[in-house]
Amino acid sequence: MNFASPRQLAALDLAGLTARRLTVLGSTGSIGLSTLDIVRHARTAYGPDAMPIEALTARDKVDVLAEQAREFRPRIAVIGNEKLLPQLKAALAGTGVEAAGGTDAVTEAAARPSDVVMVGIIGAAALAPTLAAVKRGATIALANKECIVAAGDIFRDALSRSRAVVIPVDSEHNAAFQVLDFAQSHAVDRVTLTASGGPFRSWSRERMEKATPEQAVAHPNWSMGAKISVDSATLMNKGLELIEAHFLFAMPAEQLGVIVHPQSIIHCLVYYADGSTLAHLSAPDMRTPISYALSWPQRTQSPSKRLDLAAIGQLTFEEPDITRFPCLGVAQDCLRAGGLAPTIMNAANEVAVEAFLARRIGFLDIARVIAETLADRRAGSSNAWDIEGILAVDRLARDIAGETCRRMAA
Repeated sequence: MNFASPRQLAALDLAGLTARRLTVLGSTGSIGLSTLDIVRHARTAYGPDAMPIEALTARDKVDVLAEQAREFRPRIAVIGNEKLLPQLKAALAGTGVEAAGGTDAVTEAAARPSDVVMVGIIGAAALAPTLAAVKRGATIALANKECIVAAGDIFRDALSRSRAVVIPVDSEHNAAFQVLDFAQSHAVDRVTLTASGGPFRSWSRERMEKATPEQAVAHPNWSMGAKISVDSATLMNKGLELIEAHFLFAMPAEQLGVIVHPQSIIHCLVYYADGSTLAHLSAPDMRTPISYALSWPQRTQSPSKRLDLAAIGQLTFEEPDITRFPCLGVAQDCLRAGGLAPTIMNAANEVAVEAFLARRIGFLDIARVIAETLADRRAGSSNAWDIEGILAVDRLARDIAGETCRRMAA
């Protein structure tokens, strides 16, 4: 048997990388920064032409976006906050990088001709740009879960009518993607996603009542943005991931579960009918699933941390406590209910987390805001069969959640 030499493998990797043009939506967030770190590593390893970039987008961090554009030289840089466009244009003058601004420009950037679109935008704001990339048949490296939660049926229908391929970037779904045998889906008994438990895993509800935003975003294992860190602290992140897994892998609610695994080494377990259980392990470093998504179906060198099980010593597991972390239970109920329940829940959660980070409500109020919004008949009586309808329900749920937050803060 003949084996390729390291130099030949490097040449193959380089050919694959240089052939793929990349768009990064949300390049200044934690996912975007990790993605560009992988691009930087690839260009050091394979040459300056590796992973050419079509577009970079950001919401408000115009200085960081301009710095990225000067380093990586995309064809276009887009700032979502259109008021910052003059500042971006001035920063990129003479670079040859086109500058644009506004939410429509972000969607237009996703529709530009690139091979891979990294969706690192947080929240339902990712829905329109992601659908634009799906429509043109790009490979979607999906690090956003909210757009599927808010519009799962629409998202899945759009995929069925395009040539697009979705490679999940969330560590748990990326792990499931790697160990699920899609050719034998009938043989899968269940899929279990792991949760670290967040910074409040051992806290009492009385202590969590006084938790601060600084404590909530101090995740013990992962370096993430503020919103997803709070979701991890409430376990809503895991609830959103269950709904995402339902749509991504066509798995019914009764075949999806969660187990708390504080070390964040095992990311997913797939149980098969013959008694086998396959697990995916890696160090808690988002560059690992990002690298996989960017290079799929190949694997390339990554600057990710390497796993050392001997140094870790032991792996532990426990059942999630829905009494102390009711957001997970709410998400499971919404998954079973289907319809617009996940859309309403996601919108209310985004509003409540923002209010908590702004110190207008308490940590445990997040779950209360979501529950009250779901119980409000105004949101539940709506119908939505297309993207405009989904966005209308999303806006209504946000208004109701905002009213609830103001009432709690009074």
